[in-house]
Amino acid sequence: MGKIIAIANQKGGVGKTTTSVNLAASLGVLEKKVLLIDADPQANASSGLGIDVENVEIGTYQVLEHSSLPEAAIVSCSAPNVDVIPAHIDLVAIEIELVDKENREYMLKKALETIKDKYDYILIDCAPSLGLLTLNALTAADSVVIPIQCEYFALEGLGKLLNTIKSVQKIHNPTLDIEGLLLTMYDSRLRLSNQVVEEVQKHFNDMVFSTIIQRNVKLSEAPSFGESIINFDATSKGATNYLSLAEEIIKKNK
Repeated sequence: MGKIIAIANQKGGVGKTTTSVNLAASLGVLEKKVLLIDADPQANASSGLGIDVENVEIGTYQVLEHSSLPEAAIVSCSAPNVDVIPAHIDLVAIEIELVDKENREYMLKKALETIKDKYDYILIDCAPSLGLLTLNALTAADSVVIPIQCEYFALEGLGKLLNTIKSVQKIHNPTLDIEGLLLTMYDSRLRLSNQVVEEVQKHFNDMVFSTIIQRNVKLSEAPSFGESIINFDATSKGATNYLSLAEEIIKKNK
């Protein structure tokens, strides 16, 4: 039975897509069968794994509106053991189209029932908002990973996200768990980075992953080559960090 993990934070630029792509690739390298669902209209997770998003005919949009089965939307990518349900810019329209549908928060959950058992992990890269797309992801997920960048406004907006998670737990998905808070873009030379780490660990102790994702040039370069950090430079700090995160998640879910 696959575990569905949403990677969510309504703030942009905190490392959601970087985490989705590289965690998927790391789990794949560790011989887990992974499906990555791109639920962000920007489709960066899809292009970051070498998929030509301009030519996506069946993707997350069709799966969400139930006009296509998820099996038909799955494509393979440059990362071993990783399949992708890609996104396309037309996903922008889904929020409006689902608005008057019955059980609109459950569209993704329902769609994934047929494929959940075919994977060890299903990761959902969420859009940087708390709209219907993210709500669908949280309703379908077993748990959520929350990336937090080690910068000044790190904790701003976190309360809002945690409240959203609480209300999803109350109304739509009582079993939704917080897999962990992931500190990203860490620079050990900056006092601010270290202060944020201390602050987050003090407030949330056990909820924070031991792995911290460090700032790494290679991590920023990899997407432009359509590759995960594992394919792009397996010896880089970024690759080591994400492999460590994957191992932490596997261990936690034994």
